[in-house]
Amino acid sequence: MDLPIFLIQTLNSVQYGLLLFLIASGLTLIFGIMGVINLAHGSFYMLGAYAAFVLSGLTGSLFWAIALGVPLAVAFGYLLEWIFFSFLYRRDHLQQVLLTYGLILVFEELRSLAVGDDVHGVSVPATLARSVALGSTMTYPVFNLFISGVCLVVAVLLFVLLQRTRLGMMIRAGASNREMVRSLGVDINLLFRVVFALGVALAAFAGMVNAPASSVYPGMGNQVLIICFVVVVIGGIGSVTGALVAALMIGFVDTFGKVFLPDYAGILVYLLMAVVLVWRPEGLFRESRA
Repeated sequence: MDLPIFLIQTLNSVQYGLLLFLIASGLTLIFGIMGVINLAHGSFYMLGAYAAFVLSGLTGSLFWAIALGVPLAVAFGYLLEWIFFSFLYRRDHLQQVLLTYGLILVFEELRSLAVGDDVHGVSVPATLARSVALGSTMTYPVFNLFISGVCLVVAVLLFVLLQRTRLGMMIRAGASNREMVRSLGVDINLLFRVVFALGVALAAFAGMVNAPASSVYPGMGNQVLIICFVVVVIGGIGSVTGALVAALMIGFVDTFGKVFLPDYAGILVYLLMAVVLVWRPEGLFRESRA
């Protein structure tokens, strides 16, 4: 493998890993703090991609679609937690699985009624529809670099929110001991609603940003859900830092596995998970912290 190809695969690995992190960070927050197994989390990624398709068609710009879609995703997540998920905290995991799986079916049917079952494309913004040279013969799309850059910025902002703000302090405290936080006068129900809305917005944002690169198609959320649970398990439930490390590990293993071991690429990620769990059954970052 020559240097330009190695650089391209490295950039692809970082892009995939950061995109996975945006989706899985919301899942690990919801699972680790609220204790809810949310099988519908992948559907939020799908809804974000379809929102980008619809809103970019109405506004003529992906940037405007994202600017409009993110507040809508926050509001949607807030209402969804209030109407459905707020009743699940004291229920067993089977009831959580049944409800969230039902939501997958509902979202898929609503998607089918609204936009049909065809595969759709989202146009890359004209300012990003070019490539940069890597060596004398290889090029790399600028839009892919844009995806990596935006995901990195959002990841930094998320860490600042969780580590340097009062809201982040309450979220981390709620993940550690929700009853103590409640006894200190914090409205834990409102806190959970905010956390859930944040998780929905992160997944939807990832879908919006990645829509031009991956197309928009039925069932796309189901594919990403499984790998996101792998990220959460490897990184440690409730740990955003663990989600970042695990997502980048999976990005490199999956991307380079398809290059060097294409016949076994499908199992390499799960083999990585098995090795980590044998070594650290609780995940890389065992404490439920952000």
